[in-house]
This record gives sequence, structure tokens and C-alpha cells, in this order.
Amino acid sequence: MTDQLTVDLGELRLAYREHGRAGAPPLLLLHALGERGADWDGVLPQLAPHHRVYALDLRGHGDSDRPARYGLELMRDDVVAFLDALGLERVDVVGHSMGGVVAYLLAQSRPERVGRLVLEDIPAPHPRPATPVADAPDGPVDFDWAAVGQIKAQIDTPEPAWLERLADIAAPTLVVAGGPASHVPQDRIAELARRIPDCRVVTVEAGHLVHHSRPAEYVAVVAPFLHPAGRAD
Repeated sequence: MTDQLTVDLGELRLAYREHGRAGAPPLLLLHALGERGADWDGVLPQLAPHHRVYALDLRGHGDSDRPARYGLELMRDDVVAFLDALGLERVDVVGHSMGGVVAYLLAQSRPERVGRLVLEDIPAPHPRPATPVADAPDGPVDFDWAAVGQIKAQIDTPEPAWLERLADIAAPTLVVAGGPASHVPQDRIAELARRIPDCRVVTVEAGHLVHHSRPAEYVAVVAPFLHPAGRAD
């Protein structure tokens, strides 16, 4: 059963979905830009049968507050406040795309809070040519369109320290790359992985939306990493 919940962090209210056995090791799922925690529903039960799962709606997304101010480090700090509010000292973390950037920022700045780390087809922290942000669509969207430009600007011109501090990540890390069909440069993903001390890369030929396009293959790669043989719960 999946519960729909919210937590008040003072200046921000975040929504999240909670699933799995109470008392099991906690797992945090962080979605891509424009998505929400429910984005993981297609793989959630099979992905982490041995975990208590928290699928967060990051600020400006889903049912979380839309404060009009967005940034990847702000989202990282929101995650820390979320963990503190729920009394979660150490969690495994899975992040896709933008959520993967938030995840590695958390892992490099607060290594004691992250047990195992999965990064799904994430942009490496290298500058890239900026492109215009499209106009907001006419119909409603499930997130604050203002987040697009602010987040995209940071991904286009990342802080240099983000690349340098990948070496500070202490968590065993799995990078799931989407292969040549993805718009994310795969050579940059490989370089990012080389900078993380305990990291391996697996490619699932699915494009950018790996856990959507190839859910069974995604689960077959990620689930054993999150719960390796011999892990005590």
C-alpha cells in the first residue's frame, strides 16, 4: 500500500508517497524535472521490496509547494530538511536526471546521510550551450513552469565545485546510463562515474527514461544493487 503524505518544513510543505514495510531500510526516490513522486509507481514495488520507500515531490512539483524560487542546491537542502523531519539519519537514494543531480549533491555534501546511491541517466556537471526555454504550455502542468528556466540555467552552467566534489562521495554508487538514444552525452556520464570513488556504470539501451521505457531491465539492475546478497536489514 502506498500512502500520500505531506511534511511541513516551515517555509515549505513537501508532498511524498510512502510505501513498504515499516522499519525496513529507508530508500528515497528523486524524480526528474517536470515529474513527481508518482513517476516511480511503475517500478516501485519491484525496485525496493526490502525497503521503506519515500518518493518525494521536489519543490515546485506535484503536490509540493511552488515557492517561485528554484535551484538544485535548494532542492538538496529541502531533502536534508525532509530527512531530518522524518528522523531518517541515513538513506539509500535513487535519482533520475535532475533528481540525480540533487542526489549526488546530497551525497557529496552530506556523505554520512547516504548509504547507497543510484544515478539514472544524469547530466554531468559540465557547461553546455544554453538554449531558450520554451513558453509555458496553454494547459495546466503538474509543476511550476518557472522551475524550468531556473533549473536549466544551473545545469547549463553548473558550479565548478560540483564536478570537483564528486570525489567526496563515499556511498557505493551505481550509474544507469540510457545509451545512445538518450539526449544526455554518454561520454560525460562515464566521466562522472570515473570521478566517484566506488562506482560502476551499467547501460540499459532505453534512452533517457530508463525506468519507464525498460522497467524490467531497470529493476533487474538496480534492485540487486540496493539489496545485495548478505545485506542485513
